[in-house]
Amino acid sequence: MGFPRAKAFTQGKRVEVCSREDGFQGSYYGATILQNMGDNKYKVKYNRLVCEDDHSIPLEEVVEGDEIRPLPPLPPPKKTKAGFADGDRVDAFDNDGWWSGIITGKVGCYFGVYFETGHHIGYPERMLRHHMDWRNGEWFFYH
Repeated sequence: MGFPRAKAFTQGKRVEVCSREDGFQGSYYGATILQNMGDNKYKVKYNRLVCEDDHSIPLEEVVEGDEIRPLPPLPPPKKTKAGFADGDRVDAFDNDGWWSGIITGKVGCYFGVYFETGHHIGYPERMLRHHMDWRNGEWFFYH
């Protein structure tokens, strides 16, 4: 599930890192590039993930360049006013990362989101964003 190689990410650049760990595949976590290690590897510091030994220290690790993408742009203003509808592909912020799912309906102020794992969870609109894919150096918007 890697992303195509793009130009090198620079130190200090805010990015998202795609997890490949079991149970976390396809989730994205905010991070900052600390160093280009060469050979398409980067040292990153996560915004919300912390070290197992000391939860006050942000997690740092070396990741492959194809696991990194720029931060998605904000949706066009007309999209933010439109909200979400059944069948929309979205990312839900949960467990310190963004997880891709499908809107299945709305109850009160919560949107039901179905995930490939079979989980179905309700989220307030503020915890959702329209899903975007980063392919060949461009963002593709789904609605």
